[in-house]
Amino acid sequence: MEKKLNLKLLELLEGRQLSISGLSRELKAEGIDEHRLVLTGYLRALRDLKILEEIEVPPSKIYYLPEKINESLPQEGKNLRILDSEDIYSIFRTQLLKIDLDLRIPVGVYVVSKLFERPCFCKELKLIGITQKHLDQYLEKSSLVCEVSDAHLRKARADITRIEIPTGNPGYEIKEHREEVTRLANEVFAGLIKYSINLEGLLAKSKQTTLIP
Repeated sequence: MEKKLNLKLLELLEGRQLSISGLSRELKAEGIDEHRLVLTGYLRALRDLKILEEIEVPPSKIYYLPEKINESLPQEGKNLRILDSEDIYSIFRTQLLKIDLDLRIPVGVYVVSKLFERPCFCKELKLIGITQKHLDQYLEKSSLVCEVSDAHLRKARADITRIEIPTGNPGYEIKEHREEVTRLANEVFAGLIKYSINLEGLLAKSKQTTLIP
């Protein structure tokens, strides 16, 4: 399984309420055939950690994401979600899937480099859904993304402590800035902000297609 089951469950429950059977069907539709007992164990663990809410709708149990976040957070942080490394890369991956295949690599490199203020490692591209085959094919036909000399990666690699970057794992950066890449990267950043901050009561209930009536 490419993604940890708990993260996949949270993704499926974003804005939805599903039973164990419903979640099982959703997972199978995406090629994840997990035993019902394993799935039940994950859901109960997430419930016990207060990450998910559970309600009884006989004969089923329904799971959903709670509207309120952890009350133990300091007042100024109560509208923020605590994102771990896997959450961040998972959000980026979801946003990048909306982008044309050949633009995902430069946009992904741009987003990671800008956010973390360092080159984007090959390991990180894999985490956001870029395969090695796709990367190799892209680098053969485009000069927009270039590989960084390993001598310039040692400090960046040493500074990363939340994920493991293997020794020799190449790093990349944008060689030439283009308006289209910047525009799409801004959409990815907007997706991260929407996920990270409680926007309830601020978002329009229906999408506005024009700014002027």
